[in-house]
Amino acid sequence: MNFRETRPLELNQQQQQQQQQQENWRMVELRECAGINRPNTNRIQYLMLTILDAIFSAFVAAPAVVGYWRGTWALSDKYIYPKDSILSTIASITIGYGGLFLFNIIQHKLNNLLNPDKHRLLYYIGSRIYTAIYGFCCVNAWRGGWLILYIYTEQNPNIIIATTTIALIALGIIKGVKNISAPPFSLSLDIHPGYFEVPTMFRVDSTQDWTLYVLDCAFSVGVVGSLVIFVWRGVWVLLDLHLYPNDREYSLICSLIIGYGIVAVTFCLQPVMRYACSRLQGLSRILAADIFLFLSFLGTVNVWRGVWSMLDLWFFPENVELSCWITHIGCFVLLGLLRCSNSILVRGVYIDAEEEEGKCVVFPCHYLRLFYKMEREKKIIRRRNLLAREFSCNETNGKDVENGVLLNCNLPTIIPPIEDNIQG
Repeated sequence: MNFRETRPLELNQQQQQQQQQQENWRMVELRECAGINRPNTNRIQYLMLTILDAIFSAFVAAPAVVGYWRGTWALSDKYIYPKDSILSTIASITIGYGGLFLFNIIQHKLNNLLNPDKHRLLYYIGSRIYTAIYGFCCVNAWRGGWLILYIYTEQNPNIIIATTTIALIALGIIKGVKNISAPPFSLSLDIHPGYFEVPTMFRVDSTQDWTLYVLDCAFSVGVVGSLVIFVWRGVWVLLDLHLYPNDREYSLICSLIIGYGIVAVTFCLQPVMRYACSRLQGLSRILAADIFLFLSFLGTVNVWRGVWSMLDLWFFPENVELSCWITHIGCFVLLGLLRCSNSILVRGVYIDAEEEEGKCVVFPCHYLRLFYKMEREKKIIRRRNLLAREFSCNETNGKDVENGVLLNCNLPTIIPPIEDNIQG
């Protein structure tokens, strides 16, 4: 057989290889798309991750956040003008509100300065310092607002009910009831991008009008933030006054039972409320979402009050200062290791029912689901890159066969289907 006879055979082999490679590429793309978009894929796995996220948020993240707040608050009581309540209140308001306003103003500069793509170590150290300082400012802002109400209203039930009702109605009017949410119904992970972002009430762009942006930040911190504090303080004090006020141990146990009971019920009702809100429109949708959010808020306050009182009574009660330092530092370190230390922050303004359809009642408690999704996307990218290298190698191999040269290529030719996809 001469060269003229073998030449067509070589060309046929090359064409068959290219055709087979294109079919393999097509098959992998179809497998990936089918795995991602198939509605019934791994529903049980997704349900289990959802349940684990709720358990993690309720029994790990939330108590750690409460512990940090309790320790920081008590240490502020001890070290910030402990003998002068008025001066201590003024100092906390100055530190708290001033710090929150400053972090709102410089959020974009921090986002550009501390970027993991530019310098990962600087980003990691700077972001943790940011969270520690911001958390201290948050606690003091709440402490200052809490104490000023106590100084001028004490614990008069009528005044407490009036201030709480007015604050809650005001939040409803500006569509800001969602801002009373806290762990266990919200988690903020330590991930980039978005680590330093603080959404403001009117979403003014700082590059367009600096004056309006400053006013927007001031309104978000001074008005919306204060209304949230008033609502929290009112419900908390009413529980102190009416839930077994003469027996603190029994009161905290009741708060824990009530709180975690409401948390469980609210998480279970979330799919129903999501379906209902997806069918509602306008004011009825906002009212339904606000009522559901307020129910979750009642559970949150009881959980916080129960955990807080439990730490006061049973965690080194003979040495309160040591107890507070342990919860202040230990809880912050624990949350940092879990990559959710940003959950201690009260920042940003969120608008009621601004999400599409039923997403307005979905609690942002994605922890395991988010990390799982990130790993899945990385795996898809790695497999596509592997396939691209294989395709390039086989293409080169075909050209060399045409020239009479055979090269070895050890890359695999069969890519297994992706079976670990999860609903986003």
